[in-house]
Amino acid sequence: MVVRVQTEDFDLTTEVAQLRKDSPKVGAVVTFVGTVRDLNEGEHVAEMALEHYPGMTEKSLQDILVQAKSRWDLFDALVIHRVGPLQPLEQIVLVAVTSAHRGEAFQACEFIIDYLKTEAPFWKKEQTPTGARWVDARVTDDEALKKWSLPR
Repeated sequence: MVVRVQTEDFDLTTEVAQLRKDSPKVGAVVTFVGTVRDLNEGEHVAEMALEHYPGMTEKSLQDILVQAKSRWDLFDALVIHRVGPLQPLEQIVLVAVTSAHRGEAFQACEFIIDYLKTEAPFWKKEQTPTGARWVDARVTDDEALKKWSLPR
């Protein structure tokens, strides 16, 4: 299971190929790619800057992969999260999961992204026509996390 926090973009095809490499038992690969939107809360977003707490962020992401593997029968999992300034349409995050069957892979992928959105130490700052603003956590993300019965 691999976690990477980086400024560089990632290539979905390359990352999935590496995750599946030499794994003939894999019957399912589920991926999620999050991207920068050009509109948030009714305002145009020219840029989003992501900050993190080095060391703590990677540990937090690794912990959730361990939790996912303990809940579902997974072969492997990958999280790549970008930091730094990003423009609309750019990729922010990749979550990829492999397993023998699609049901477990879908659930694990959703679990990982729900955790990441609420618990991983990342901070987002958007540049809008009215100035810079920090992005608060969404109530809907907190609600999504509740279905997994994770303690806060």
